[in-house]
Amino acid sequence: MAFGPRPLEEVVKAEVPFGGVYAGARVFVTGHSGFKGAWLTEWLLQLGAEVGGYSLDAPSKPALSEILDWSGRIRHWTDDICNRSALRRAVADFRPQFVFHLAAQPLVRASYADPVGTFRTNVLGTLELLDAIRELTQPCTVVGITTDKCYENREWLHGYRESDPLGGHDPYSASKAAAEIAIASFRSSFLSTGLHRLASARAGNVIGGGDWATDRIVPDAMRALSEGREIEVRNPGAIRPWQHVLEPLSGYLWLAALLHGAPQDRVATVASAFNFGPSVDSQRPVRDLVEEIGKHWPGGWRDASDAKAPHEAGRLQLAIDKAHGLLGWKPVWSFSETVAATVAWYRTAHETPSHETLRSFTRTQIETYVTDARSAELAWARGIAP
Repeated sequence: MAFGPRPLEEVVKAEVPFGGVYAGARVFVTGHSGFKGAWLTEWLLQLGAEVGGYSLDAPSKPALSEILDWSGRIRHWTDDICNRSALRRAVADFRPQFVFHLAAQPLVRASYADPVGTFRTNVLGTLELLDAIRELTQPCTVVGITTDKCYENREWLHGYRESDPLGGHDPYSASKAAAEIAIASFRSSFLSTGLHRLASARAGNVIGGGDWATDRIVPDAMRALSEGREIEVRNPGAIRPWQHVLEPLSGYLWLAALLHGAPQDRVATVASAFNFGPSVDSQRPVRDLVEEIGKHWPGGWRDASDAKAPHEAGRLQLAIDKAHGLLGWKPVWSFSETVAATVAWYRTAHETPSHETLRSFTRTQIETYVTDARSAELAWARGIAP
């Protein structure tokens, strides 16, 4: 298959997820050892991609990337995204046709402890990757992943749109806003010639099995329940756009597929920023989340609010009209289905903790999600351009 920019209908196969564009394609994933990166890597392998992963060591013990065990299945580089020489060697050696950039310092509270390191990884790391890609001599389609927190948060009742001002109270949010500006700058300055194509994606609060990070409500809740403790909730009234990890990943994969296949006169429309968030009904306070978790894994929770704790947004919602209108994308699972799938993964890990069981369970959840999306006649699941 030739991978120059061509009309999507010449590239995709109907009734095949994402039109089959990833089968045999070289796909470079930064941050593949992290939670979202691990799910994305596993999905890409199921789609038949040749995957190259670049990241630091797994950020937690246990780690989903280690459970999934990609020995002999992917090419792997272990290094800092800001290591210019190492990153450029990896990109030049792998010669990717698609790039998904997820490598980041992803935690708000950690950014208060190391603000400079957070900006370094999230902004300079993004610039180093884009600069390496612009040296490639073959076409490459890139999706840079940032966050819903990149917006200047005004605690609005309505969701933020891609055209709303960027900003950030905490170092993490500000660094992701800066990364979005860097992506837009490289797109207009260097990556708008037709050889390389670049878009960015902003997702909500992503949950799902295999996340063991600290200071995240779901991993904290799962640790507490598995140890028979109450769940300590820092901000029970904070409203977040909860979504299963597979939801934004389907958006990233479809965005890249459409961007890759867009005719030149439509590239500017797709080569832009997109929100991938849940339905309005899934934008709930944290207390709703822990109470829904309790339906599947009984246990109590308590309000552990601390007035002296570092600032975190009280209300954060995303508008997804653009992704729906231009990409034909929308969420598949409801709030209750999202929580049920998440808790089922962790209960399986707690009750049957073999890696083989968890690998199978992870793959089954991907297959179930794709089946549900096809039943909902979503464009990406059927491989049909919107």
